[in-house]
Parts: sequence; C-alpha cells; structure tokens
Amino acid sequence: MDARIRNWNYFGILDNALLVVSELVTNASRQTPHQEIRLQLSRDGHGIVIAVWDADYALPQTKPMKELTFEDLDLSEEAFDDNGGSGLHIVQALSTKCGVTGDPAGGKGIWSRIQP
Repeated sequence: MDARIRNWNYFGILDNALLVVSELVTNASRQTPHQEIRLQLSRDGHGIVIAVWDADYALPQTKPMKELTFEDLDLSEEAFDDNGGSGLHIVQALSTKCGVTGDPAGGKGIWSRIQP
C-alpha cells in the first residue's frame, strides 16, 4: 500500500492514509476474528479512498471523547487493550469524508476519503 500511494504521488497524505488503514483494519479484525476482511485502496482526481469490509452487521459506534492523561492509562499487560477507543475519532479527523455502507450480502464496508 505504501508503494502504491507513493506511485500515485500522494506523498503528503501517506502517513494519514497508513494510520486510517491501521485503525479500520484493526477494528474489522476485532469485530470479526477468524473471518475474512477486505481492504480496497483506490484513487481519483480528489485523492484516495480507503475501504475495509468485514462480515459483522453491527455498525461502528464511536466512544465518547475524553481527554487522557498518563495517569489514566493502565499499561499492564491485562488491561493494555482497554486504553483504546479513539480509532473512529482518528479516522474522522484525518478524512475529508468517511462513512459506513451496509452490504446486502452481509457485513458492512467502512470507507474514508483522504485528500492532499
């Protein structure tokens, strides 16, 4: 994916695109462990579109934003994954537009448009 974005000469949005892909793929793999997820990357005259499909029917829910401090973080091995919940906020902040589309065949696709 990195090479494709570079070949498209979208160097200025590469880091944002990689972070959005990471967040969307992580969410999809958590929602549908041991099931297929798909990633699609495309471009047009306005930038790139990142889409991730998973088999879960449930629509994503953003958690309320809260300001975290180092004192709030529990870095113990048992609770390390509990510090998350900001992924969709990150996707929304880095995207020009983003959304979710239900798939009549099952599951959903979550997409993000990023412009240079």
